[in-house]
Amino acid sequence: MAFSSANDGDQVMSEINITPLVDVMLVLLVAFIVTAPLLNNAVHVNLPKTVATRPPEPAKPVTISIDASGKVYIDKQEQSITSLESELKKRLAQNPDVVYHLSSDESVKYAVVAKVMAVVERAGVTKLAVLTEAE
Repeated sequence: MAFSSANDGDQVMSEINITPLVDVMLVLLVAFIVTAPLLNNAVHVNLPKTVATRPPEPAKPVTISIDASGKVYIDKQEQSITSLESELKKRLAQNPDVVYHLSSDESVKYAVVAKVMAVVERAGVTKLAVLTEAE
């Protein structure tokens, strides 16, 4: 769309008028802001009244700890590396959904932590979190 002014004669004005574009964008923005909360896919139902129930609490995680001297503990009970696998298998058989946390002192050699992690893997533990502290 071209406009001409009275002074220019035959010259065509090639500037875009931004004001109508901004107006249209603001109208679209308002329309989206108004309609966005209405785009909810939830089905509203009236739930029946019953006795209050509580969802089951998640099982407490089992903590595997390695102290500064390299001793291994399962929930504060000292274990040798050789008996660690059988103890983990026994606990895993009792509750296969439990989560295991591995924490180690920062001064422990990597070889000790790697051995414990290998034993944990051989025992069949699949839910293992390695705990650290934020800097």
